[in-house]
Amino acid sequence: MSDYPSIALLGPGAIGTTIAAALHEAGRTPRLCGRSAHAQLVLRHDEGEIVVPGPVLTDPTAIAHPVDLLFVAVKTTQVADSASWLARLCDENTLVCALQNGVEQQAQLAPYVNGATVLPSVVWFPAQREPDASVWLRASPRLTLPDLPQAARVVEALSGTRCAVALSADFPSIAWRKLLQNAVAGLMVLANRRAGIFSRDDITTLALAYLRECLSVARAAGALLEDKVAQEIVEAFHQAPADLGTSILADRQANRPLEWEIRNGVIQRYGRDHGIATPISDVVVPLLAAGSEGPG
Repeated sequence: MSDYPSIALLGPGAIGTTIAAALHEAGRTPRLCGRSAHAQLVLRHDEGEIVVPGPVLTDPTAIAHPVDLLFVAVKTTQVADSASWLARLCDENTLVCALQNGVEQQAQLAPYVNGATVLPSVVWFPAQREPDASVWLRASPRLTLPDLPQAARVVEALSGTRCAVALSADFPSIAWRKLLQNAVAGLMVLANRRAGIFSRDDITTLALAYLRECLSVARAAGALLEDKVAQEIVEAFHQAPADLGTSILADRQANRPLEWEIRNGVIQRYGRDHGIATPISDVVVPLLAAGSEGPG
């Protein structure tokens, strides 16, 4: 541990547990912080499981000093509620790696991180929480980061772990591509079904139309994405296990607030800013918002 910076993880859900397990397996166990107390974290994967010793701290006052590197894996709906944690864990010397959805990670976290540098990321692996609170990792974990000097701290921390890290000179385009994938996954919430719904011809047709709408907005925002991206994303859903879920579907089924704004509302919002019609978003977004916030 003395060869590495001090590391903490805020939000040991599915994504957070995966990163914590990768670090622990390499002898770099992070300090675990979250809302719910757990004696340990358990990550299941194809070769077995990794047990990360706890406890998960639930009281921010237990943090005496800021850390060098903080992985933030709380949902964007939980950022404001995490303000006390961020104030304790961060100062101007901290690097915050945002393991969150969306293309506005820096703007969302900046007001809370005590002058720390926020580094956005794109998470490219499916992991889901199981009923026994363990996490099932269903593919090899990897992250994409912007090719910036600050990224070296994350690359070093994850070097030699099971989580691969790639650097991109055009990170915004990568982030928008992932946002398109997350946006179309919102259809799973409205159908209350997992990835198997994309085997239906009518859902495929709807998904492609929605993705083309999203693609127009992404390009207006500066993303360099080809027309084939829409078909590639749908094909990935076709090839996914029929029982593969998504975090926003899990939140809906547990009656938790949904990340509808940063996964779907952002398309509608940027479309309006750029004068682009978003007729599918204009249906999808209100339904997701109502499913999240009611009333009724």
